[in-house]
Amino acid sequence: MISAILFDKDGTLYDFYKSWGALTEKAALMVAGGDPERAKFLLESSGKDPVTGKFAPSSPIAAGSNRQIVEVWCGLIQRADVDEVYRRVHVMFLEHQKEGAVPVLDLCDFFGRLRGRGLRLGVATMDSEQAARTAMQLAKCTHHLDFICGFDTGHGVKPSGGMVEAFARQVGVPVSALAVVGDSPHDMHMARAGKAGRAIGVLTGVSPREALLEAGAHAVIDSIAELETLL
Repeated sequence: MISAILFDKDGTLYDFYKSWGALTEKAALMVAGGDPERAKFLLESSGKDPVTGKFAPSSPIAAGSNRQIVEVWCGLIQRADVDEVYRRVHVMFLEHQKEGAVPVLDLCDFFGRLRGRGLRLGVATMDSEQAARTAMQLAKCTHHLDFICGFDTGHGVKPSGGMVEAFARQVGVPVSALAVVGDSPHDMHMARAGKAGRAIGVLTGVSPREALLEAGAHAVIDSIAELETLL
């Protein structure tokens, strides 16, 4: 019996490509010093398919934090100013979150319905905690959430199970009564590592159904819009 749900943010609550596709290319161009060919090199070297334009599910862009993405990019072109580059990328993404992120559905109504069923809710992202809180505040749904966690909160990072375990402690339920909902293999691995009762994949992010099932998903749905029916 599931009594709590932990959601990934980007690709799960927010459509990944509609929200972050163009901005990721803009960030790469900035890191590349405005050189389009260098930016293309950064993107393709960190997981972008040059034919489809999609990112590999296990790539830093799809599954890593913004800090990890910056570290990879700076390493590829031997930039030493990682901290400054990260600061600029962080601000760029945080500002975009306020205006350009595209939720899969009305998150306030969605979370409200789940709370009405007695479920405890949380968000665990490889974005920063600040960005996650900003997103939830803008969606006017913070009051529905018991837990908001980023890569920098202190509960470890995906695919380890620390975020799952911290959420379970926060809401006082056994991990076996908790479901994780996410769009990447890292989310499914996190669910398994944290011994969550259910791992549910969604297709609004970077991963095809097969990749999520191979990573341990118990079920895969088109989007969180189908979650209530699944439950």
